[in-house]
Amino acid sequence: MTAIQAGQPGGGALPGTEPEGGEVQAGGSTWRMIGSVFIQSRLAIVGVAIVAAMVLFSFLGPVFYHTDQVHTNLGAVNLPPGGPHPLGTDNVGYDVLGRLMVSGQSTLIVGLAAAILASVVGTLWGAIAGYVGGVVDAIMMRIVDSVLSIPPLVLILVLASVITPSTPVLILLVATVSWLIPSRLVRGEALTLRTREYVQASRAMGGRHAWMVLRHITPNAIGVIVVQATFEVANAILLLAALSYLGLGPAPPATNWGSMLNNGLNYIYEGKWWLIYPAGLAIVLTVIAFNFIGDALRAALEVRLQVR
Repeated sequence: MTAIQAGQPGGGALPGTEPEGGEVQAGGSTWRMIGSVFIQSRLAIVGVAIVAAMVLFSFLGPVFYHTDQVHTNLGAVNLPPGGPHPLGTDNVGYDVLGRLMVSGQSTLIVGLAAAILASVVGTLWGAIAGYVGGVVDAIMMRIVDSVLSIPPLVLILVLASVITPSTPVLILLVATVSWLIPSRLVRGEALTLRTREYVQASRAMGGRHAWMVLRHITPNAIGVIVVQATFEVANAILLLAALSYLGLGPAPPATNWGSMLNNGLNYIYEGKWWLIYPAGLAIVLTVIAFNFIGDALRAALEVRLQVR
């Protein structure tokens, strides 16, 4: 026969035939297929929409809705929603809607910055441990296991009680307890990647260890890193809310959604729902949104693993 049979090297699929269930078509890049899987997830679209809405509300909202979030107004304390205050005022006269916007800024900044910092530190720690192996791997991962044995909230409460809280300090505190899980995940990927042929070939050609980690191990673990980073944002927001709810957040007039919950705690049985529900709803929606995005990315990552 002169024609190349379908399925043989260099051949294509016969007209009218499609790949079987477990196969991936050759056309298109891997990342395009990942994007396609992500876009097909309705929950992912909902998550992205919620996050985008929160970012616009927090950072663009104050441009159009001007309020004074620095000076107290004791003549307008605990006013119910309505009139010039759509969500009422709090116990010192701050407009709750405007405060919700300002609080969202610090909450999102701390959550994103802490997640990025934790992902960078955890990635480097896990990649080095997995690539080097041996005694170095054992020592590095025993350190991780030791810190993981301490409940994160207890550790961060101890640290926050001896350090004056501020936005940079809160970012460092949250990142301190958030890099551990990414390091374990990346270390598992590194243990597999270091046995690949291209890594062995690069090592045989005299590649330096730092180059191997940064050029081969870390880029090929990017899927796991990105997925975990989205979950770390949600975890960082919850940790920040817990700290602020317990009174260890930044000092006024600085605020975040957890601080708003803490301030409204004394009025929970007085029917002043506007002091609690808006901030609580913002936290819940944002955390759920990032979890939706993380779940969709994890499903898309499975496509990349099939291609590999």
